[in-house]
Amino acid sequence: MKKTIIAAIVGGLLIFIWQTLSWTVLDLHRPSQDYTPKQDTIMSVLNATLDKEGGYLLPNVPKGTSMEDAEKFANSMQGKPWASIQYHNGYKFTNSLMIMNMARGLAVDIIMVLMLCWILMKIKIPSFSTILISCLMVGLIIFIDIPYTGNIWYKSFDLNAHLIDVLASWGLCGLWLGWWLRR
Repeated sequence: MKKTIIAAIVGGLLIFIWQTLSWTVLDLHRPSQDYTPKQDTIMSVLNATLDKEGGYLLPNVPKGTSMEDAEKFANSMQGKPWASIQYHNGYKFTNSLMIMNMARGLAVDIIMVLMLCWILMKIKIPSFSTILISCLMVGLIIFIDIPYTGNIWYKSFDLNAHLIDVLASWGLCGLWLGWWLRR
């Protein structure tokens, strides 16, 4: 049990470190949160027109619109611009909030690796390559489930960054677990 807990803590830490580097120093996700010099104008319009926090797909039809009317609307929008907005009515950034979010992220990473270790320990005598490939497969499952499937419907500007993230972070975790769990 001690070996599994150490494996999960170090593996989770490796994933967390890669995530931190990816979003900060390496800035791989910049395309999904780019700057526009028109941000003040855009925010003024959003603040004046949106009543509540939420996710908005623009343009869209109201809830309850018939399928026939929704299809007509979709056809009329072909080739026209659209936007996906995540609107929050109060910017809340503090050091304590940042620390709590990072702690939650690290805890989730450790829990993910702990669950993977449980699966890996069910294999009678896993080889280094089996452990490494299993970790990479888990990363690819995560990638396919969220970033890639979301990108099918709503184009993401950092899809390649997400792929790099899963290959790098779960690859590092796999190298660690392949060495540690076989000791």
